[in-house]
Amino acid sequence: MQTNTPHAPRNAARRKWLMLAGAAAALTALSRIPARAATPRVIQVHAKRFVFTPNQIKLAPHESVVFELTSEDVPMGFSIPQYGVRADVPPGPPVRLAAQAGEAGNVEFLCDIFCGSGHETMNGSLIVG
Repeated sequence: MQTNTPHAPRNAARRKWLMLAGAAAALTALSRIPARAATPRVIQVHAKRFVFTPNQIKLAPHESVVFELTSEDVPMGFSIPQYGVRADVPPGPPVRLAAQAGEAGNVEFLCDIFCGSGHETMNGSLIVG
């Protein structure tokens, strides 16, 4: 049986080229897969008669966040009417509330459960931009 040795280097070069072309095609396909969304930023907000701390929170436009809310004394509410999100915040363990910022601008958040005289001034702002 005779071996055709003059063609062996050409076949090796062909295999190498096909492997490189396949790898390039795979990389191209992988680059079209959307990146996994970043984990939402967790923002701790403490409520105590009649103050939220912090009372100003900076967000990027369309940023996804999770507010981790705690009440230090009485049942509170946390509401962002413009974003349509709210939560009851009883004293004790934190309450988590997911939200997504909108367009640039200032958005108010507030306590929407009466917590005593002074309740009407218990608010804060999201500074989006």
